[in-house]
Amino acid sequence: MNIHEYQGQAILTAYGVSVAEGFVAETPGQAVMVAEELQKKFNTDLFVVKAQIHAGGRGKGGGVKIARSLSEVREIAEKMLGMTLITPQTGAQGKKVNKVLVARNVFYQGESPHRELYMSILLNRGTGRYMIVYSGEGGMDIEEVAEKTPHLIFREEVNPVTGLQPFQARRIAFNLKLEGKAAKEMNRFVTGLYEAFIGSDAQLFEINPVLKTSDDRIMALDCKVVLDDSALYRHPDLAAMRDIAEEDPNETEAGEHNLNFVKLDGNVGCMVNGAGLAMATMDIIKLSGGEPANFLDVGGGANARTVEAGFRIILKDPAVRAILINIFGGIVRCDRVANGVVEAYKSIGMIKVPVIVRLQGTNAEEAKEIIDNSGLKVMSAISFSEAAGKVSEALAG
Repeated sequence: MNIHEYQGQAILTAYGVSVAEGFVAETPGQAVMVAEELQKKFNTDLFVVKAQIHAGGRGKGGGVKIARSLSEVREIAEKMLGMTLITPQTGAQGKKVNKVLVARNVFYQGESPHRELYMSILLNRGTGRYMIVYSGEGGMDIEEVAEKTPHLIFREEVNPVTGLQPFQARRIAFNLKLEGKAAKEMNRFVTGLYEAFIGSDAQLFEINPVLKTSDDRIMALDCKVVLDDSALYRHPDLAAMRDIAEEDPNETEAGEHNLNFVKLDGNVGCMVNGAGLAMATMDIIKLSGGEPANFLDVGGGANARTVEAGFRIILKDPAVRAILINIFGGIVRCDRVANGVVEAYKSIGMIKVPVIVRLQGTNAEEAKEIIDNSGLKVMSAISFSEAAGKVSEALAG
């Protein structure tokens, strides 16, 4: 589950990680009220207004603006709230901005300039260890740094049994060329960040930039967080941070029916039971000359209700030219699924795209008879190769 920057910063603060203080606002008036509070507390007229969407690259899309007065805060908020923000991660459709974070602008010059660093924590599935990825070249162009100068990207792997060790935190500070107070601050920062990552059962914490201020403080100026859905039952407070408005409506609808759905950019919709079979089905679709339009796993309890819900979600995609239903009848009987397909087809009404149903496993032959005798425009298949051939025919037609 993705959460907003301001929510991620709240988690960091709970673990003692320094952030640029700010508050979320949903109207221009609220944005000004936040700026007034920051003005009183920090005696500053420098603010930053940041669009809150579940996507990175906001700065490049115009979603991060500097304000030098309360009137500028209002002006920026008026333009930003309600806008469709397009970034390298949103795609051409962009995302609507419903909230903004108003924070104090901590970039300032003193005896020594500030530095922008980069740091993230994630799981290295290849080694089964947590991995801290960091660089002294943080900022909006971190992807370009990783591509053109990979030697500037450092990695520190952490054994989940022993946790982050003090010598590892010191090595991170050393590789970032930090000394004295800044090095000690970085040690505390890394330790707090790791504890926040573990304590929230996260899949990713990404801070870009991590700021070394001109007086050698280390603080997070941004925060991208992805939480593990499977662990949310242990964190009802974090589960409450879910923002459905930021999620794909089809994926949200699928979740309500206990379906696992991911939208893809293809022309063949697929409905499968089991993630492994789903991956194989998408391969078959590509080998047949098509492109998978989605990942849809109905699980082991497929019935008329779940099949109908899957149909309706797939058919909302105008790019879909055919639908392949590929079910292995292990836990669930194939004839039960076949009856579900027929009932769902009749309930929905006219389906204009070809539907291919491949049922294999318990009562597969009975299931094929049900499909073939239904009188509906549904093509049945037994083998993978037969299903692939019918997909090719459907696309050609």
